[in-house]
Amino acid sequence: MKKGFILLFLIGFGYSALATDPIPGLISNAGTSTNYPRADLLVVFDSTITQVRETGLSYVWNHTLYKVLTTQGAKELSVLVFGYDPQSAYVEIQHLTIYRADGQQEEVDVSGVMDYPAPARAIYWGAREKMIEVGRLEPGDAIDVVMFRKGFTYALLFEDDDRYIPPMRGHFYDIVEFFGPNPVKEKVYQVSLPLTKTLQFEFYNGEVGISGWKEGDAFVYTFTKKELLPVEREPGMVALSDVAPKLLLSTSPDWYAKSIWFYGVNEDFGSFETTPEITAKVNEILRDAKTEEDSISLLTHWCADEIRYSGISMGEGEGFTLHTGDMTFTDRCGVCKDKAGMLITMLRAAGFESYAAMTMAGSRIDLIPADQFNHSVTVVKRGNGEYQLLDPTWVPFIRELWSSAEQQQQYLMGLPEGADLATTPISDPQNHFVEISGTSSLLADGTLTGSLTITAEGQSDAALRNYFRYSGKPYWDQVIERELLRLHPNCRIEKVNYGDPMDYLNNPVTIVVEYTIPDYAIVAGNTLFFTPLLARNPFQNTQSHLNMNTNPDIRKYPFRDRCSRFVSIRETILLPENESIIRIPASIDHHTDIASMAGGYTLDGNTLIFEETITLGKRIYEPSEWQAVKTVVENQKRFAEQSVILTLAK
Repeated sequence: MKKGFILLFLIGFGYSALATDPIPGLISNAGTSTNYPRADLLVVFDSTITQVRETGLSYVWNHTLYKVLTTQGAKELSVLVFGYDPQSAYVEIQHLTIYRADGQQEEVDVSGVMDYPAPARAIYWGAREKMIEVGRLEPGDAIDVVMFRKGFTYALLFEDDDRYIPPMRGHFYDIVEFFGPNPVKEKVYQVSLPLTKTLQFEFYNGEVGISGWKEGDAFVYTFTKKELLPVEREPGMVALSDVAPKLLLSTSPDWYAKSIWFYGVNEDFGSFETTPEITAKVNEILRDAKTEEDSISLLTHWCADEIRYSGISMGEGEGFTLHTGDMTFTDRCGVCKDKAGMLITMLRAAGFESYAAMTMAGSRIDLIPADQFNHSVTVVKRGNGEYQLLDPTWVPFIRELWSSAEQQQQYLMGLPEGADLATTPISDPQNHFVEISGTSSLLADGTLTGSLTITAEGQSDAALRNYFRYSGKPYWDQVIERELLRLHPNCRIEKVNYGDPMDYLNNPVTIVVEYTIPDYAIVAGNTLFFTPLLARNPFQNTQSHLNMNTNPDIRKYPFRDRCSRFVSIRETILLPENESIIRIPASIDHHTDIASMAGGYTLDGNTLIFEETITLGKRIYEPSEWQAVKTVVENQKRFAEQSVILTLAK
């Protein structure tokens, strides 16, 4: 092996001699599948060295040694693929060596690296992949690979090497994951910065060894952690980056500086300048608007519904710079930042003060001002001086202006005066109610006839409309029929009314179904067994909590639902003449600040009433809140599974 490549390893791991190649010994001592019975691959070491220039441009060398533990691991390593965006990063595989279990070494010709367009869907920004074939491997073999990269994650196009300088020129940031799908014996991250730069950093979700020293005109920071095991996932847990070890670094002084920069870069680019055509469309959209709320709602929903989500590479500005409103209006397509920019342009044309904001859909943004963003939204200043969040990407055909599936989520507004990192509030469960009511009659032969009505609001309304949104209009009746057939194969719909499900702006959706179900109850002599139809949770996709895996007794990590929610179910059943009720499932009355449920049966002569109400208080829950949520979900499922038993009058 070349000394230069060994040197990368030595810098990261503190070896002081180059007399012999240390890698074979590291491989043999690293362990086998006996030591790591649940792993197919073992990362013996992962060493990254980053050198930061005064401009913020970074040069990165990564040196990784993988050991194959199983035949599946050999298959996974037979081809190496590295993704990158050529608009903002340069990637080069510099060296690759195979260390065979029998002691042989094979140098792989890196001139055979293939460079090709990456597979894409919905976003076509020119991402590429580099691939090199390693070939057949066996358990015990290892591969040693050195990668070089310069650049950053987001793209703003400039000339030559300037294209790799971060958009916030002069500043550096990095997000280093100390976690992954494979166990790691040792991981080292080292960064060297000019003495003129002040580095903020924090290590989250664990501990790490830290050292630092002055080296000429630079200061060198080294972070080391050993014996990293993959995080054992829990059903429905939050993103791994929220709970697994990670390192955040940034030279940006604070979020205010990032906010002001984000505002300036888009204003300088002219992202939100209107045109006569846009102004005319705004006037058309707002011709019947009577209030401030009307105007904001109409413009938000036009951008949500009329700008198709499709990202096409449009040259300069594929990262933090939002494309011009004129471009998006002409093409009628774009990604989140384009839809947000289109809305800002229209709001400004209508006389509102509006700006762009950044957020992280799906995971947390931590306090170190590294660029932890994957989503762009809009803010508008209301007449009372308060800012309101709008998200035209997440609310197509949804009655909300800001999706409550994004509650408890951090965001940063790009304002001229700057802003700090903020968090979206919890949405009241009543904003997302599901109400299901019905009356039915159970005949002595087991036939059930009746009707049910379901209505919903907010995110629950959106879930209910999805029954229609993703199927053609000629099939809407079949969609409703299929939902009831899920509850009983003999269900026959007599009549259904759902109005116009696409008219989402005026009223919450309501569905009314009249049905007949022969042999709904099991009849054994003069004994009937049945579960009220509404207790069996029709239209279950409006209640995502029912998909939770309640097997775990305890949780180590926070977990999440789709949204906060309130559910109200009531069915009145006229029973046949009966001699006695043998069993009615026990009632439940469970109340906490986080999750509550009250449910059960009441009997009045031959009329049986089933009722349950469920309140789930937020989207993201702490592990200590699991028992409260688990109790609600399990009891709602219990009502769906347990039967009422009665004997008929002779």
